[in-house]
Amino acid sequence: MSIAFTPGEPAGIGPDLAVIYAQKKIKKNLLVFTDPDLLLARAKKLNLSIKIKENSTTSTSGEICVFPIKTQTKTEVGLLNPDNAQFVLNTLDIATQHCLDNSCSALVTGPVHKGIINQSGVDFTGHTEYLANLSNTDKTVMMLATEGLRVALATTHLPLSEVPKHIQTDSLKETITIIHHSLLSMGINQPNIVVCGLNPHAGEGGYLGREEIEIINPLISQLNNEGYHLSGAVPADTAFTPDALQGVDCVLAMYHDQGLPVLKSLGFKKSVNVTLGLPFIRTSVDHGTALDLAGTGSISLGSFETALNYIQTLTTHATS
Repeated sequence: MSIAFTPGEPAGIGPDLAVIYAQKKIKKNLLVFTDPDLLLARAKKLNLSIKIKENSTTSTSGEICVFPIKTQTKTEVGLLNPDNAQFVLNTLDIATQHCLDNSCSALVTGPVHKGIINQSGVDFTGHTEYLANLSNTDKTVMMLATEGLRVALATTHLPLSEVPKHIQTDSLKETITIIHHSLLSMGINQPNIVVCGLNPHAGEGGYLGREEIEIINPLISQLNNEGYHLSGAVPADTAFTPDALQGVDCVLAMYHDQGLPVLKSLGFKKSVNVTLGLPFIRTSVDHGTALDLAGTGSISLGSFETALNYIQTLTTHATS
């Protein structure tokens, strides 16, 4: 069964990933949801040869299996165009449906440009939220992983001023429950999860904020009494030291930039974004559209291949 791949923003490096990966002799079976003409034009820009196989599921070196979806307008490398925003969403819609009906085993997503999608008139906060809506999933969790570290997020793409009001007992409990059960499904028998505080110094006993006292720590105690293995609320400035991470399976950060800069500094180009809680496996590259590198050939497949390999890991444990 093929892995679905949506290259994302057509002016960025997503199409390059598909074209360059196609040159490998040994590769995963991918079904790329995009415009075949886009791939052919990008291959020409990269001075690479490809053969398009529409609606096929197997390919050899130099071949790309494609589910054809036409762009709204011609793509210029490195130049964003809101007229193609709906094309990007169309690829996600159709690829997701293939995963939901088990035509594809999993989904890997390339980088999108949130700003240009919103500029087109569509309210889009990110893949995580969009895929949850498409699959009628009430709650998902964004987790990034690299060698030696997993970081999950209590909130995702929110302005910093909005974060505190979204740190509530019920939603935080759902988040921790999804992380716990997802780690169990990965073969981790007793997941050890570190929960960061929201405020500096985890609130400093209430002097720098009370979310730890009123919400986070009481919930940790409750869940530990139910058999979970949680530590916290831990000040984020010490949660990621080597000693603190010994034996830790996942760190739960309260907001996007509390945890992800640490993970990306450790494993950029070697990390993967995983959406927990969906009815299918979804991973993603950990980088952006890199408009300035599109069509140059000066890119790394590291994160893309990590995203593909992580699917194999998740699938193995899910079926074992």
